[in-house]
Amino acid sequence: MWSSKTLFKSHAKDSLVARAFSRWFPTPQLLVPRSAGVDISDSSIKWITIIEHTEGKRILSFGSQALAPGIVVAGTIKDESALAEALRQVRTSLGTVSCAHAALPEEAAFVFNMHVPEKSEREQVLRMIEFELDGRVPISPADAVYDFNVITEHDEAGTEIGVVVFPRELAASYARVFEAAGIELMSLEVEARSIARAISSDTDEEPITLSVDFGLERTGFAVLKHGIPIFTSTVAVGGGPISGALMETLSITEAEAKEFKNEKGLLPEDGAKSAGTEIIAKTASVLADEVAKHYHYWDTRRNDKGERMTPVGKVLLVGGSANIKGLADYIAERVQAATERPDVWQNVCAFEEYIPPIDRRASLQFATAIGLALRGT
Repeated sequence: MWSSKTLFKSHAKDSLVARAFSRWFPTPQLLVPRSAGVDISDSSIKWITIIEHTEGKRILSFGSQALAPGIVVAGTIKDESALAEALRQVRTSLGTVSCAHAALPEEAAFVFNMHVPEKSEREQVLRMIEFELDGRVPISPADAVYDFNVITEHDEAGTEIGVVVFPRELAASYARVFEAAGIELMSLEVEARSIARAISSDTDEEPITLSVDFGLERTGFAVLKHGIPIFTSTVAVGGGPISGALMETLSITEAEAKEFKNEKGLLPEDGAKSAGTEIIAKTASVLADEVAKHYHYWDTRRNDKGERMTPVGKVLLVGGSANIKGLADYIAERVQAATERPDVWQNVCAFEEYIPPIDRRASLQFATAIGLALRGT
């Protein structure tokens, strides 16, 4: 996503980090090495490799590896050596693939949209972004890495772009652990952009979408416009505590708790709520409140001219905890908007032609990794 020429021109010695960001002029596709999408969270590393086949895109390999608590906290790497060792183990599972695209955590990202004059050169746009940073993010340009994606080229106000800003040291720490693990890092981008690449149709007809990544310990929100994040937020609401409470209250195993969430979830048996259903409902209610808050916040926003912003048209749920039965309908009723679990394979294959080796429920956990892997195809 980021250009080494523009973002690191004042830090030439930092070639390690510079190599982690995409080039101005991408390598011809025939020369691009096979690469995996590697998604690092606080609790696990998920990876997937997607390759071009004569009959379309195919899954070469995939997997998930748990991370010990404390190695990564809220997206920040606390123990680089431990994470590098975990990535070395992932490297052995990648076989002949030694390159990867990775995501940076939304917790540390600053995402916004702005307009620039049409047909502006890239250097001009980056200077305009740098001028905007002082009033929009709490870090100086010297301590930041930033880049943009074009949302709409011909807007009434010019060209609309989505901007992502990260602390430079955070990006550098991710680059270091990949190098220590012997994996060539091809690019870094915000998680929301990776998810969007997997679940967005990227068409002008697609409505403004609120992406909800409901994970074990946290939930990431992103407003997407034509597949580009224009707003992100993270809250400490996850599905992990639900499993813990179910295991304790119902005296069941972790596997049984997962089955209870996915098979019974929020739907009462025989019209009567059980203790398990009540446990799930508590977290579901908190999550629904957060979804509603983000939905209505965007729904009531106004632009610089005082005009109402285009409202959110639908809510898409991804992440392993999104599989709770009845959750999509529960949220849809609260926000009065279409809410669904998207097809994370829509930009990979058609099921009539190929069935990926990851079932639908598990695939929701791989949305970020799938989006990252698509960068290499």
